[in-house]
Amino acid sequence: MIDPLWIFGYGSLMWKPGFAYAERQVAELSDFKRSFCMRSVEHRGTPENPGLVLALEEHAGTNCLGVAFRAEDESAAQTLAYLRERELVTSAYLETVQPVRLTDGRIVRAVTYVMDREHSQYVGDLTAEAQADIISGAEGGMGPNPDYLFGTVEALRTQKIADEDLEHVARLVAGRIGSEFR
Repeated sequence: MIDPLWIFGYGSLMWKPGFAYAERQVAELSDFKRSFCMRSVEHRGTPENPGLVLALEEHAGTNCLGVAFRAEDESAAQTLAYLRERELVTSAYLETVQPVRLTDGRIVRAVTYVMDREHSQYVGDLTAEAQADIISGAEGGMGPNPDYLFGTVEALRTQKIADEDLEHVARLVAGRIGSEFR
């Protein structure tokens, strides 16, 4: 385990970390992009009707802005155990340690969950329209798939992180389900 324990969040971890933390900052991860490239068969979909969740794909020359959390020292082991239970439920994510740049300029090593492109849940290169079609009609153990999308977009807005691709998908989904989310 890295000490101190930092975690990089780029999706629901930004708005629902589920663990106590001592510090939180906007952070940048180089050479990865955030995308709806993982079929969700547990949390936001089912095996019969998979949803989509965000994952990080390695992509040279890109940067992903998200949030880095420093776990409280006394609960670091429990935090990592919690994250493994939450994020590795289907083994579609790979647990890695990546350097991230915090807004204060520090570079820290952070536990980061990235997509295993060899996993059966990987689905790359979906159009925004295809993503919206899937997300609009999926629901899993953690609730409706649109709630995941809207929660993530709101978290990005709160942190003043622009993600035009997610904003576009959110507008498409809102139109499909008759939501007032804008």
